[in-house]
Amino acid sequence: MSGPSAADGGRVTYWRVLFVVSATLLVLALLCFAFGQAPHAVLARAFAGTWGTPYGIGQVMFKATPLLFCGLAFHVAFRAGLFNIGAEGQLALASLAAAWVASKLPASVPAVVALPATLAVAMLVGGGYAAIAGVLRARFGVHEIIAGIMLNRSADVLLPWVLAAGLGADSMRSADIAQGARLPRLDFIPGLHGSAASLAFPLAVLCTFGLYLWLDRSRAGREMRWIGQGPDACLAQGVEVPRRRIEAMCLSGAVAALGVTGTVLGYKGYYELGLGSGAGFSGIAVAMLGRAHPVALVSAALLFGTLAQAGLAVNASVPKEAMAVLEALVILLVAGSAHGDRARRARPGRAKPPAPDAPAEPSLDAPAEGAPSPGSTA
Repeated sequence: MSGPSAADGGRVTYWRVLFVVSATLLVLALLCFAFGQAPHAVLARAFAGTWGTPYGIGQVMFKATPLLFCGLAFHVAFRAGLFNIGAEGQLALASLAAAWVASKLPASVPAVVALPATLAVAMLVGGGYAAIAGVLRARFGVHEIIAGIMLNRSADVLLPWVLAAGLGADSMRSADIAQGARLPRLDFIPGLHGSAASLAFPLAVLCTFGLYLWLDRSRAGREMRWIGQGPDACLAQGVEVPRRRIEAMCLSGAVAALGVTGTVLGYKGYYELGLGSGAGFSGIAVAMLGRAHPVALVSAALLFGTLAQAGLAVNASVPKEAMAVLEALVILLVAGSAHGDRARRARPGRAKPPAPDAPAEPSLDAPAEGAPSPGSTA
C-alpha cells in the first residue's frame, strides 16, 4: 500500500511549482494588457514591493505566516485521510480566545509565562473546535467537510456575538494584549523596520520541519499515514482508527490556531473581526502545492504571501482584485496538476522499481518498530 517515494514526490512537487509559477506569470501579463499596462513595468513594481526591498520581504513573511500554519494544519489532517476545511473558524475562535486571555494578564507577567499561556489557550480552543468534526466523523460517520463548513458558519455567527455581548466591545475588537504576550518584531534585521514581520514566521518554519519529522518518525504519525492509505487494513492490524482520526483533527486545529502568532501576537496586539480571514481556505492550496516536503510547503506559503503583497504594490496600476484572480488560478492549477500526477502514476508500466539499495517504504504489510503486529485484532 505504499505510495511513491519521498524523493519522487518531492520532484513532482517542484515541477508543479515551476508549472504553476510560469502559468501565473503568463496570466498576469494578459491581465496587464487588459488594463492597458506594460507587463514588465507591473512586474517590476510587484518585485520592488515584495522581494526587491527588505521591507517588502518582511511583508511577504508576515502574510505567509498564517498561510503556512493553516497549510500545515491541512497537511496533518490529510495524512490521516481527512479534509480539515474548518481552519478558518478554528483560527478565528483561537485568535479571539488568545487575545482575551492575553488582555487579562497583568502587565508585570514576563514573556516566558505570558507567551506559553496564550499559545496554550489558542491551541486548546483551535484543537477543541476541530475535535467536533473529528468526533462526528469517527463516531457518527458525518463527513468532516460538511462538519467543517457548518463549524465555519457557526464561528462567523459566534465571533460578533462574543465580541459585542460577551466582551462588550462596541468596535468589534478586543482589548490590547499584555506586553509580555507580544512576539518581538524582526526590527533587528536591517531594512525590516516598519514591516509587520515578527518572530512568528521563523516559528512557523520550525514548526513545519518539526511536525513533518514527528509525523514520519513517531508511531502516531506513521499510523495516521497508514489510516490515510487504508483504514480497513489498519483496523485489521489493531490500529485504533477512530482515536487516531480524532487526534489528527485535534492536532490540525491546534496547528491552525498557531496562526495567531502572526496576526494578534506579532502584529496587531489585539483581535478585531476579520483579522486573518481567508488564511484557512488559502492554506488548503498551500498544503496541496507543497505537501511532499517541508521546504515545498514553506515555498508555497511564500508564493501566496508574495501574491497578496504584490496586489498591494501594484494596486495603482492593476486592481487588487486581479491578484485574487491569480490566487484562484493558482488553486485551479494546483488541483489540475495534482490530478495529472495521479493519472500519470496510475498508467500501466509507469511505476519504476525501487533501487536495489533503497530503504523500503513503510507499509501496512511491514509495520515499523513499535507498530501493532499483523496478527493482532482491533
